[in-house]
Amino acid sequence: MKFSSFISLQTWFSVGVRRRPAGIYELIFTPFAVLVGAYVIIAATLIIISPWTLSVLFFSGIGALGFLTTGSFDHSDVEKPSFVDIILALLCVAVGFYFSIHAASIVNRIVLLDELTQLEIIFGSIVFVLTLEITRRTTGLGLTVIVFIFVAYNMFGHLLDGVLQHGKIDYLHFLEITVFTTDGIFGLPVRVAATYAFMFVMFGTVLHACGGGDFFFNFAAAISGRSPGGPAKVAVISSGMYGMLSGSPTSDVVTTGSITIPIMKRLGYRGAHAGAIEVAASTGGSFVPPVLGTAAFLMVDFAGLEYLQIAIAAIIPAILYYASIYAQVHFSCVRQGFGRLDDDLIPSFIETIKGGWLFVVPLVVLTTALIMGYTPTMVGIMGTVAVLAVSIFKASTRIGPVGLAKALSETCYRMVPVAGACAAAGLIIGGMTMTGLAGKFAHLVNGLTDGHMFLTLLVTACLTVVLGLGMPTPSAYILSAALMTPILSEIGVPTLPAHMFVFYYAVMSALTPPVAVAAYAASSIAEDNPLLIAVMAVKFALAAFIVPFAFVYGPELLMIGPWYLTAISFITAVIGLILIAAGLEAYFHKHLVAWERLLFILIGFGLVIPDLYAALGSLILLLAYFSLFYLNRKDENL
Repeated sequence: MKFSSFISLQTWFSVGVRRRPAGIYELIFTPFAVLVGAYVIIAATLIIISPWTLSVLFFSGIGALGFLTTGSFDHSDVEKPSFVDIILALLCVAVGFYFSIHAASIVNRIVLLDELTQLEIIFGSIVFVLTLEITRRTTGLGLTVIVFIFVAYNMFGHLLDGVLQHGKIDYLHFLEITVFTTDGIFGLPVRVAATYAFMFVMFGTVLHACGGGDFFFNFAAAISGRSPGGPAKVAVISSGMYGMLSGSPTSDVVTTGSITIPIMKRLGYRGAHAGAIEVAASTGGSFVPPVLGTAAFLMVDFAGLEYLQIAIAAIIPAILYYASIYAQVHFSCVRQGFGRLDDDLIPSFIETIKGGWLFVVPLVVLTTALIMGYTPTMVGIMGTVAVLAVSIFKASTRIGPVGLAKALSETCYRMVPVAGACAAAGLIIGGMTMTGLAGKFAHLVNGLTDGHMFLTLLVTACLTVVLGLGMPTPSAYILSAALMTPILSEIGVPTLPAHMFVFYYAVMSALTPPVAVAAYAASSIAEDNPLLIAVMAVKFALAAFIVPFAFVYGPELLMIGPWYLTAISFITAVIGLILIAAGLEAYFHKHLVAWERLLFILIGFGLVIPDLYAALGSLILLLAYFSLFYLNRKDENL
């Protein structure tokens, strides 16, 4: 397969060109974006508003910005919106204006009993079309095609035979559920985007505007730049720290990768190798508390879990993920002879801490607020306020009113793809509610796996990754959670491990070929084959494919259960993942031959598996191997 075929695949799943307003357009768009952002903050914190109305106005404002700042295709004008873009943006504003005026009557109407008016049908149809178009522009054809499939099933599923058949649903029934209730487009996903997700994206944007991103990169360079493979290790640490705040693999790749990938290439790394390290490290940022990714906020309402509970449960898997990547990068770099970072690029650790220790304060505020039980919305606002408070102490970090307005508008621009994906996911969920598809799908899966836990988990993992191809993590999580978590609950998997399992594989879809969106983002920087980058990234991120199975069978890795079991499972899992990394890279204390690599991988799996006998057997094998190695070395020295 030629490289051109990869390009065509990328084009097929590509999104419309992203433009940032400049000149006269900036003078028009920025105040509008600031107004939208201000409304979101006020509506989520200070005023009482119905969830449906909140979602409608959020969709209206962000949708209008989306059409103005996202072209129809990847070759659209990058400097100014077209006439069609402006018309669609005005339609979004009109929808928000009409629905806000009639919000009280719409919210209080009796669904499927009170007939829709002619204007309600017109504006409801406009919302449906706008949702499809903003989804196509911001997420590509992957999610859009899935939406069309679900819509077709809603409208024509009554013609099917067997378990998938449902009662007839006409267009007005479909429109009423998907637009005029909280079970469809303006349901849970968009509401989460308008509250939790917006506040944490705003926190990350403001922190970056104040120079927090530079501090985290310098911190990573100061602690790991002098070791073998220094640039790669800096990429791992800085991407994890930045991703902890951004929660977006693609934006993390673009932000930190634009610095780390060229440095790695300059020191001899192959483009695909450098890109794969950055992609694997950036993707893992969505696992790291306290912010995690947007899908974690959806989990709060979708699974009925406390955000603090989710953040605590994510700590050990996040550590395991980055311990595995760091170990594999180390062994790879030592084996290939890659050196340290250039001295002129390694900042002083003391000077780095002196210059940026204030940026640790907002993280402390976030963590403290979560522990004290504040809602995620308030936690995000408190974190942003903390960033602004600490930034005023230094002229280099102070952003002022204009900088704050730009950060708030940038937050709105970053929320465009999230809002598009969440609106589409709400459309799918509404259809599933009408047709009862989740229960029908559970019947099919149970028939395939016969209720066997491992097989059901394997089907869930594969389905989540496939659904996540070419679409954002929130959409992949919502679809898989709606379809698969009820099945996992039926076979005895508790709610938290079930949703965390789906969440992790939804995140991993960002680097899984053939449509690895994070890899495509890295390929433009690394100037190498995106599919090769994705394949290599999967190897670096192997821990994320193993650990979810481990914490389902051993929930102590999610800090559920006695502390000593958690400690033992954590220690053995770290050792196991390091051994697996050594086996994959064919290097530990020396270059490993084939049987040693296989032995290390088998011992590693035995230590990661939450089973006492497997762990003891693996430790015995490991001790036997090093005893034999020591005796051979002793004989050689005689």
